[in-house]
Parts: sequence; structure tokens; C-alpha cells
Amino acid sequence: MNQRLAILTPLIFILCLFSVSAQTFRIFEKPIIYNEEREKLSLEYLEKRHGLSREKAEIDPKMVVVHWTAVPTLETTFDVFNPVHLGGRPELTSASNLNVSAHFLVDRDGTIFRLLPDTAFARHTIGLNYMAIGIENIGGPEAPLTKAQLKANAELIRYLHKKHNIEYVIGHHEYYDFQGSELWKETDPDYLTSKQDPGDRFMKRLRKKLSDLNFKSNP
Repeated sequence: MNQRLAILTPLIFILCLFSVSAQTFRIFEKPIIYNEEREKLSLEYLEKRHGLSREKAEIDPKMVVVHWTAVPTLETTFDVFNPVHLGGRPELTSASNLNVSAHFLVDRDGTIFRLLPDTAFARHTIGLNYMAIGIENIGGPEAPLTKAQLKANAELIRYLHKKHNIEYVIGHHEYYDFQGSELWKETDPDYLTSKQDPGDRFMKRLRKKLSDLNFKSNP
């Protein structure tokens, strides 16, 4: 019995390693509220902040913007994004009462959740919302993003590129580079917020994983 166990143990270990390495890419649905009021506020944002008149609050995705939440847990972050109306942030409510949100949320272990359809409008990056899919990662300055999140972001962006022919991949802190370009659509030139997420280090590692796709990072 001990001899058979000695033979089987390494085989079981190898099978377990293969199972982990061959995990299937998955997105779990965890939708935030998207009702008539959110649609109305999104259409107003598109017109007033981006100068775009649309019948539906939809985007034609050409960009992915990577964020971190600066909120420690997935459920707390979800509770922040879920309400339709934004509260407690006067620097943002001056522009619109539409709540901030993103299309995807990546937990610390790399699990991916979809909060909104890929082509739904979401308020997450000034001047670029009309064309950008937002990916939020649980973490921040006190909780650097993990290797699992790096892997998940790379896989998710590859998936989105196949669906939408994404051209640009940027970190939230890099959005300033688009000011003054043809891609920048913000009607108030003074409406800017200071961002540091997810940082140069994470974006450098992410771009290395995606180097074969030749994404652009500036206009």
C-alpha cells in the first residue's frame, strides 16, 4: 500500500499543477443597477461633458483604462458603484450626479466580475468615457495589485481586444496625456482630477504581457 501511495503521490501533484495552470478564463456576472435613471444621466453626461448627442448610452470601445479602487474589499467597492446617483464627492457632483462605475472589477485573487455590458456607458475616466472600457482592481497604495490581478487584467484585455479591436490601453494616471488630442472630449477644460492609479510599475508589467498586440498608450 505504501509503495502504491509513493507512486501515486507525484502523479497527483502533477495533475493538480496542470489543473491550476490550465484554469479556464472566466467572467462572473455581478451587475450594478442600470435602470432608466442611470440611462438618462448617462445620456446627459455624454451630451454635456463629451458634447455627444446619442439615443442610447452606449460606447464604441477603442480603449481600456486600468484603475485601482483604493477600497479594500470587493463588496465594499460594489456598494460604492451600485447606486445610480453619486454622493459625497463635490469635486465630481459639480459635473454630474451620475455615479462613477466601471465595466469590470478584478478581485485580489484575480477573479473577474462584469458590472456592466462592455458597450454600456460608464463614468470612470474624464474626457475618455465615451470610448473607454474601465477595469477596476481591488487595491491601492497600501495594497499593491497582485500577480493574480496582473494575469487577469492581461487575459481580460486580450478577450476585449478580440471583441472590440481595442487600440489603446492606459492606466488611469495616464489619462492627462490625451488632453488637447482629437480623442479628448471634455467640455470643461478645468475639470480634471489627480490620479495615481494603478501606477507605472503595474502598467509596465501589464504592457510586457500584452506586447504582441502593440497597444498604444498615448494619442
